Amino acid sequence: MKRVALPLMLAAAALLTACASQNTGVYIKPEPTYEEAKASKFVVANREAIDALLAGLDLQPLTTTPLLVATVVNVNDLRKTAPLGRTLSEQYASHLVGRGLHVKELKLRGDIFVREETGELMLSRELKDIAKVHSAGLVVVGTYSAAANSTFVSLKLVKTDTGQIIRGHDYALPNNADVNKLLSLK
Repeated sequence: MKRVALPLMLAAAALLTACASQNTGVYIKPEPTYEEAKASKFVVANREAIDALLAGLDLQPLTTTPLLVATVVNVNDLRKTAPLGRTLSEQYASHLVGRGLHVKELKLRGDIFVREETGELMLSRELKDIAKVHSAGLVVVGTYSAAANSTFVSLKLVKTDTGQIIRGHDYALPNNADVNKLLSLK
C-alpha cells in the first residue's frame, strides 16, 4: 500500500501545482539552455546579413587589406547607439574574421571617436582619417530603426577613400524580449 500511496501523492502534488499556476495566471518559464543559446536566431540572422552583404564580392583582397567595422547606430541620431548596435557590430566583426577577412579592432586605438555609451562611431568627416591610420580600404557601417514589431537594420560596405557604397543589405529583427532588452539598455 505504501508503494502505491507515494506515487499517488506526488502526482496529486504536481496536479495541484499546475492547477494553482493556471488559476493565478502565472507561468513559470524554464531557464534557457546552452543548446538554445548556441542556436540563437539573433546570431544566425546577423551572420546571414554579413554573408548577404559579401555575396558576389571577391574576398581575396580583403584577406590582406584591413577592414573596419563601425558601431551600428540609431538612424534617428547617428551619434547614439544602444547595446543592440554594439552587439551587432561585435557579431559582424567576429563573422567577418571567421570568413577569413582582415578586420582591425578599433577599441584598441585611443584616437577613434568614442563617446560614452555609444561605441566606435564612424562620422563621415573622420572616416578618411581613421581609415588612413588603419590602412583600411573598406568599412562596414550600419543603422538600426526600432518600429512596433521589428527593428530594421541597414548595412553598407563603404570604400574609405571615396565614400562609395559598394554593397548594401537590409534586414529585420523581431522585437522579442532579447532585442527589446538590447534596445532599452544604455
